Amino acid sequence: MRPRLPSPLHEVHDERFARHGVRLLLKRDDLIHPDLPGNKWRKLALNLEAAAGRTVLTFGGAYSNHLRATAAAGRLLGFPTVGVVRGDELAHRPLNPSLARCAADGMRLHFVDRTTYRAKASPEVLEGLLSLFGDVEVIPEGGSNALAAQGCTALGRELAGEADVAAVACGTGGTLAGLAAGLTAGQRALGVPVVGGGFLAREVERLQREAFGSPAGSWSLEERFVLGGYARTTPALTAFADGFEDRHGLPVERVYVAKLLFALTALAEEEAFAPGTRVAAVITGAPDPPSRQDSSVSR
Repeated sequence: MRPRLPSPLHEVHDERFARHGVRLLLKRDDLIHPDLPGNKWRKLALNLEAAAGRTVLTFGGAYSNHLRATAAAGRLLGFPTVGVVRGDELAHRPLNPSLARCAADGMRLHFVDRTTYRAKASPEVLEGLLSLFGDVEVIPEGGSNALAAQGCTALGRELAGEADVAAVACGTGGTLAGLAAGLTAGQRALGVPVVGGGFLAREVERLQREAFGSPAGSWSLEERFVLGGYARTTPALTAFADGFEDRHGLPVERVYVAKLLFALTALAEEEAFAPGTRVAAVITGAPDPPSRQDSSVSR
């Protein structure tokens, strides 16, 4: 697999931060591995060790980067994968580029209706999946469980002494739970949710209890930047991401990273960070590359 660890940490000059005395650092987790970038590598590594070569079954939507990363890991390491996909209406349509990549990497796609998907953690649904697929290692949606949180503590340790605030975009909470636990005294983690619902604080607390036995590290959530919901955007966010790319030559992933950087820029303008603060933004992924297969590939 040859992951690139620790991931690079670069400071960039951005006058929107500099005029408030704030230094912006980019923690380039997107460079860890071309197929398992960023938090995907950190969240999957211990889970895959626990699977010990058995079939890995996990969950995601039609454009899930977690499904793509799991499928890629299966191809690279030689274990079978099953992706339980939200939306049974997709079963009879041509695969989109994201699911086509999963299939090309050997993942068996199993489509379920949205009601069943919402109950995916229930004993009834899990028992049904086990009866279909046999002895499998089940990893939750987004890869966030106790092992994922433990794997993400390395991210915090890599930032020891390098930043005062470590910020990350959040979907399921596993990266933030581990990041906060890995930081040292005097550092704090900031999570920027990309999905609404107000559930993430409880989820991070639950993951930390399961992973570490108790709350760990200093962390908080900034929930004002969901901007319409998961994978949604606004003209302001699009303009911001385009402008950040032009300023710094960094291709900006739009579902997570754009909202993170947008939030940090707004917070700097609001003087939410004291002068002299070093803010590290964790770049968890890059924009999707062109699909390995045409989107017309069928299931």
